[in-house]
Amino acid sequence: MKKLKVLTDIEESYNELVHKVSWPTKSELANSTVVVMVASILMALVIWLVDLGINKMMHLIYGIA
Repeated sequence: MKKLKVLTDIEESYNELVHKVSWPTKSELANSTVVVMVASILMALVIWLVDLGINKMMHLIYGIA
């Protein structure tokens, strides 16, 4: 009896996940997490500063109190 394609796909996916994927170590994962957090904070600061600058310009241009 021939296996269903879905079952074959699931089996192949499992084998690839278990045998071919290289998982990061805890220290690599922690380092990557710190990098993402720092980059997110920097991007938030840049966006905040741009927003603040545009807000100031709009107040100057339109004379909003």
